[in-house]
Amino acid sequence: MITFAVEPYRDVIEELKPLFPGHWDELALNKDKVPLDPRYEVYEAKDAAGEVMMVIGREAGAIVAYFVGFISPGLHYKTCLTCQGDIFYVVPEKRNGTAGVKMFAFVKAECRRRGVQRMFVGSKNHKASASLLQFVGGTEIETYFSFWLGE
Repeated sequence: MITFAVEPYRDVIEELKPLFPGHWDELALNKDKVPLDPRYEVYEAKDAAGEVMMVIGREAGAIVAYFVGFISPGLHYKTCLTCQGDIFYVVPEKRNGTAGVKMFAFVKAECRRRGVQRMFVGSKNHKASASLLQFVGGTEIETYFSFWLGE
């Protein structure tokens, strides 16, 4: 059984790092040009400011799902506390059940507990999670476009 909990960034980041390459390999665009190279110093600064929310799903002690979001007033709406989803992932072998639904139920409850009024989470079109996000109450609001401008 997968259980979800908020875990401090500093306590869980080293355990998460080995999962990021698989996440990147599955979802990233332009992998031949843009290597995985997170700016951990930015995460650390946001964590020090109290803005990072890490929801971790574990089964038998191992991480099998995660959601990372940033909580702060909106850039355009400073009176609206907002959770901006950064990344979320459920390991492939755990996707055949309700892990994603349970993770987002936990994330939404934690956001409400913190006074968050609005949450944004993205879905990759080439590996869509839109049906999950709609199932858990999300409303599709925008489509992003990517342009590779490098050489």
